[in-house]
Amino acid sequence: MSRQDTRMKVFAAAIELIAEQGYSATTVDAIAERAGVAKGTVFYNFGSKEALFGALLEHSIGMLADALAEAAVGETALEALDSVVLGQLSFFEEYGSFARVLLGEMWRTAWQEAVAQLRTRALGVYADVLRRAAAAGEVRADLDVETAATAVFGMVLTVSIERRVLHPERPLAQTHATLVELLHGRVR
Repeated sequence: MSRQDTRMKVFAAAIELIAEQGYSATTVDAIAERAGVAKGTVFYNFGSKEALFGALLEHSIGMLADALAEAAVGETALEALDSVVLGQLSFFEEYGSFARVLLGEMWRTAWQEAVAQLRTRALGVYADVLRRAAAAGEVRADLDVETAATAVFGMVLTVSIERRVLHPERPLAQTHATLVELLHGRVR
């Protein structure tokens, strides 16, 4: 098994455990056991639990930002916004544990670098699309795009978790349609 494969197994185990029981309660022993590797392997690859979590956040935020950027397409900026919302919903459908960790764990002071990366890369996709929409006259010209980007991202994150936990039978398309209707009503 390559070092990259080992890191991905450890990331998967860590994200699941942290989503289930929280960062503080998750031990390196439990992560290693769930990943099927020796505890020393975790330390060899990451150095510490804190470094593992930091690397996990960096990796996961990078994947999320790439998915959002890839989704940001449409004939109009509002269509691109709708596509980014669907891209985020779809990402969290696939990576639900990361959604729970993102909501519950990463706002600690220790992870400010990850928060900055999230703001720049993931929320930046929303802000760019909203800037384009404002420039094209599709949304209010005076829209505070940074705050709006954070609000939309947070709304989609929260709804993604709520849907997975309380309404897994609800079609993703229905959730997307509701969010888009809310957004169009507010940003115009």
